Amino acid sequence: MKIVCVGRNYLAHIAELDRELPVEPLFFMKPSSALLLPGEPFVYPEFSQEIHFETELVIRICQSGRCIKESLARNHYDAITVGIDFTARDLQRQCIAKGQPWEIAKSFDQSAPLGTFRPMSGLPNPGDIAFGMKLNGQWAQQGHSRDMIFGFDRIVAHVSRFVTLEAGDCIFTGTPQGVGKVHPGDRLELFLEGQAVGDFLVK
Repeated sequence: MKIVCVGRNYLAHIAELDRELPVEPLFFMKPSSALLLPGEPFVYPEFSQEIHFETELVIRICQSGRCIKESLARNHYDAITVGIDFTARDLQRQCIAKGQPWEIAKSFDQSAPLGTFRPMSGLPNPGDIAFGMKLNGQWAQQGHSRDMIFGFDRIVAHVSRFVTLEAGDCIFTGTPQGVGKVHPGDRLELFLEGQAVGDFLVK
């Protein structure tokens, strides 16, 4: 099982981090040990003082494929949820400043909490999916899939040019604006189309 993460997929988020606009989907990967299953707490790591949440739609691959055509990509994913791409922002800044890879800032254990998956077929409007996250009962991030620079099909087709996608793989599709810090004691609630799909505590 692989965790693929797309970066810089919402214009407002690119602006808030002062990054360049991508011409094709940018992606990196997290190991399976990054997965945080529903109901488990996120343990704040000792190596960072600035863990940021990034709330994202996550699609689940149901049919394996390589070099998938964009026109056929919809056949390869069947479910969706909301997840958090936790980022050690202080470590990421240090790595970028030194021109080093920044996996340590993105791929650490428990850095990919996932909500409960829902069938894509049950969505009222698959072309405009609302999602968000409440931090301690207040909205911290809200977004819509219509605002993505690269849609699900484009992402699946692009990633599969380089990496074979297998059934069970998860693709985090990017975060909208509003990323921010978490602290021990915080509670995060994940929402898809107004319905709660997960919640967990930071310890």
